[in-house]
Amino acid sequence: MAEEKHTVYILKCKDNSLYTGYTNNLKKRLQMHTEGKGAKYTRGRGPFEVVYREHFSTKELAMQKEYQIKQLSRKEKFSLIRDMLKEGVQVENTKEL
Repeated sequence: MAEEKHTVYILKCKDNSLYTGYTNNLKKRLQMHTEGKGAKYTRGRGPFEVVYREHFSTKELAMQKEYQIKQLSRKEKFSLIRDMLKEGVQVENTKEL
């Protein structure tokens, strides 16, 4: 069995809002969001685009990062996303989900 990653992600919703979450299986979690079974906030806001993702070795570290991101303003979150893109980190485009 493949080792699952502890992932923090930011979704850009069709209404241009942002949702930050944690998962240990990003593909499955995105499918849940798409089916309306994910977070209450994302229901009816798809399709989604993953604009940020970061992997961690432990759940604790990932949850700390998720909390830090959730404390940021919208402007700061977009700055974080831009910084990640400048570093050449590839993000997953999930508009087709």
